[in-house]
Amino acid sequence: MSKFYVTTPIYYVNSEPHIGSAYTTIVADVIARFKRMMGYDVFFLTGTDEHGQKVLQAAKEKNISPQKYVDELSAKFKTLWDDMNISYTHFVRTTDDYHVKTVQFFVQKMIDNGDVYKGKYEGWYCIHDEAFWNADEVINEDGEKLCPDCKRELKWVEEENYFFKLSKYNQPLIKYYEEHPEFVEPAFRRNEMMQILKRGLKDLSITRTTFDWGVPLLNDPKHVVYVWVDALINYVSAIGYIDDEDKFKKYWPADLHLIAKEINRFHSIIWPAMLMSVGLPLPNKIFAHGWLTINGQKISKSLGNAIDPRILINVYGKDVIRYYLLKDINFGRDGDFSEDNLIVRYNADLVNDLSNLIYRTLTMVEKYFDSYIPEHEEKDKIDEELFELVENKKEQFLSYMNSYQFTQALETLWEVVRFSNKYIDLTEPWLLAKEQSKRKRLGTVLYNLLESIRIIGILIYPIMPETSEIILKKYGYDLSYLKFENLKIGLLEPGRKIEKGNPIFERIDVESWEKVIKTKTVLEEKKEEEELVEKEKNELNNVIDFVEIEEFKKIDLRVGEVIKAENIEKSNKLIKLIVDLGPLGQKQIIAGIKAFYSPESLLNKKIIVLSNLKPAKLMGELSEGMLLAAKDDKGNLSILTVDKDVEPGAKIS
Repeated sequence: MSKFYVTTPIYYVNSEPHIGSAYTTIVADVIARFKRMMGYDVFFLTGTDEHGQKVLQAAKEKNISPQKYVDELSAKFKTLWDDMNISYTHFVRTTDDYHVKTVQFFVQKMIDNGDVYKGKYEGWYCIHDEAFWNADEVINEDGEKLCPDCKRELKWVEEENYFFKLSKYNQPLIKYYEEHPEFVEPAFRRNEMMQILKRGLKDLSITRTTFDWGVPLLNDPKHVVYVWVDALINYVSAIGYIDDEDKFKKYWPADLHLIAKEINRFHSIIWPAMLMSVGLPLPNKIFAHGWLTINGQKISKSLGNAIDPRILINVYGKDVIRYYLLKDINFGRDGDFSEDNLIVRYNADLVNDLSNLIYRTLTMVEKYFDSYIPEHEEKDKIDEELFELVENKKEQFLSYMNSYQFTQALETLWEVVRFSNKYIDLTEPWLLAKEQSKRKRLGTVLYNLLESIRIIGILIYPIMPETSEIILKKYGYDLSYLKFENLKIGLLEPGRKIEKGNPIFERIDVESWEKVIKTKTVLEEKKEEEELVEKEKNELNNVIDFVEIEEFKKIDLRVGEVIKAENIEKSNKLIKLIVDLGPLGQKQIIAGIKAFYSPESLLNKKIIVLSNLKPAKLMGELSEGMLLAAKDDKGNLSILTVDKDVEPGAKIS
């Protein structure tokens, strides 16, 4: 049996998964299911990338250990893939012991081969992307140095590092690209990498010493391996590079690395050079697909479109989401997830075309042949036309699937679906049923339709596995029937009983349907935040306005100790505080001080709190009080504190 090894990128645990991060995994699952159906021994790898400075910072902000932080987020990815019925073989984590040992072994082998040296790194570093940038790649904007990928501010880094002689592999990589034009796809992504190679590669810093959340070098443990080098090695660690020789020989090289375009340089230049350094074969293909937007907007929590795929699945079903993503987004190009277009596609393709074809056909078999598959005896020219189309489109479908042209594959399959519906209209079985002399012809027509649906039910499996199973169960088949040899036309056995059941898909009433994705525009988000901050200012002004002494006595000012503080991610100005007020208990306060204080700097600080302010919601968070602060004429803000160690809850009088 031939093998097929397919991988997704391992997902960085800096945020929770959303429909964008699910896209690559769904595509990988489609490919894995297709290859298994075609008789391959498939190893499908996915997982999480858990080291690096960004993870360490995020854990500190939440005041938890980095291991606990990555455990929680990695579990969310794994649970999501399980909920989505992703058929992965193995889920790798870069904190797994076997992976850590493999990274150490791999990097040491690069060192032993003379491809690593110690030096001093000076340059620009993007913490968000965990990426180094040369001066000629940096974006200069309003005096700031910005990352060319994410447009965030870069940090100047100076430290002792180990360097990989990436420049040594510049010409070998150019030669390999020229001899293997299929190595990177689509072709325009390959051309982008060739341009980088032709400009010349510089040696790569592969260790850090300013933090310790990473894999330490074997012989110099104060250095931790650069997170990208660490992450890339997962593709060999997960299949037993150092502890299972037979398994590794069986599956390596990988047949397909699926990635998004922003990490193409790491996979198509750095990873192949690392493999050359240790003497391993290169993967057969790296496919860099485009970005996914939602309703024309970049995926963002603040815009309300970083949606958990489970919410969409609960409303529309797994197969509908899978079908839409592969049908409407041309794999390799940027694509947009539009819920309006999904609904249109659902009603047109899945209800009108597919579900209608199956339900109409099985209803007639139930009515005219008591739900038993009839004999096929009297053939006509239109029958030959149907099966010529089925055979031709079947071969085209398989070819498109093998070349990862999923949109074209589905369009080809839907030509069979649509012609089968047309075949019903052309043969008019309801009229044939009125004449006993045409009963054999009626049986042939319905047999041909059932045979066409059977082929459709098998072919659709990789993309819509649950729908495929429903179709095959109507014939009395289980998933063991999903074999390439069963795609042969004419295998349907007359006399087998079918179960009509309910329509597979029911029409959505567009007028009354409540959509899942409710996005805000950038301007709406900005306006909302400005209004909330203005409201906060007005409340403060109301408190410090002139009041009578009796009114002032109503104000309850207390000493509060900040026991927890964290940023509100969707706001540029707000921080959420949990404040201990002694006998009054703990209260949550939302304050617009992010520009002046970090959450860490506020922990254990004794502040002055207006404890009896009427609660209000700011950016969806309940604020149960107000801290007091002063602002000078330059706009600098300072929180009011006490100059002695006073117990939380002490009253200001």
